[in-house]
Amino acid sequence: MTRTPDLCPLRRADRWRPAELAFWLIPVLAYFVFPDNLVLLTQIAITALFCLSLDLILGYAGILSLGHAAFFGLGAYAAGLLAANGFGDPLAGLAVAALASAAAGFVSGFLVLRGADLTRLMATLGIAMMLFEAANKLTSVTGGVDGLQGIEMKPLFGRFSFDMYGKTAYWYALLVLFLLFWAARKLVHSPFGLSLKGIRQNVGRMPAIGAPVDARLSAIYTVGALYAGIAGALLAQTTQFVALDVLSFNRSAELLLILVLGGAGSLYGALIGTIVFMSAHHVLSDINPEYWQFWLGALLVAVVLFARDGVMGGLRRLSARPWRRQ
Repeated sequence: MTRTPDLCPLRRADRWRPAELAFWLIPVLAYFVFPDNLVLLTQIAITALFCLSLDLILGYAGILSLGHAAFFGLGAYAAGLLAANGFGDPLAGLAVAALASAAAGFVSGFLVLRGADLTRLMATLGIAMMLFEAANKLTSVTGGVDGLQGIEMKPLFGRFSFDMYGKTAYWYALLVLFLLFWAARKLVHSPFGLSLKGIRQNVGRMPAIGAPVDARLSAIYTVGALYAGIAGALLAQTTQFVALDVLSFNRSAELLLILVLGGAGSLYGALIGTIVFMSAHHVLSDINPEYWQFWLGALLVAVVLFARDGVMGGLRRLSARPWRRQ
């Protein structure tokens, strides 16, 4: 009986470790420890999913983007418009948002993926700017600067209503985040995920081993857009409002900052970066409303200086045993 040794590392990497299980207990405990901050916790879960979508295309495939908010906003408007027109089922909204953002990602991918890093930055930024201006001008559809209003969500599974305390919204966002994280984890620990890492490290050599570079990049870019669209739909459904800034450049830039803070290319870096950034934002803005940006900037500089590869990189070095170091 023979074994397939080349697949064994993938199987080992796909196993859930105790530290991972402990990590996912944190949001469960947070529900009981911070019952008055469920709105903030829900925003953290949604932003973590959004950041996870960027990690898939940047951290694993090396696709730079400054316009990832385009898919986030598209998903938010798709789910919001569906609910505003009487179709307020949450899961149907997620499905429509996922399809719309994935289709936009697939189509725009032919333009974005043609060039190098700088060209991709300009292309993604240009697409996001065009969508932003389109949403601003189509006031009869999107509400323009006043935002999309009149969103009414039906109970989740016909039983769980979106209450004013945010309990249903929190568990709903957390469940979607976990399921999509599990899917992303399976993806990056598959042969497809390994090919993406190879493309990021040396795109010139991958065709020599038979890897279709363009097809793989297009596929992961579409998946990243789908994830971002679902995150946008969650925002629209849990807040029952869609503001124009879901398509703004600031949202894309902040997302990139969060991913660098947490550490790209690890999945958990996107989640931890979101928790650290949004928690620091919340605490510092309460302590010092006028100069909170200064202290937040100082925190980011400290992480860059003393934690290479972000917070996840620092945690890896702290947990590494001396005899494992080379």
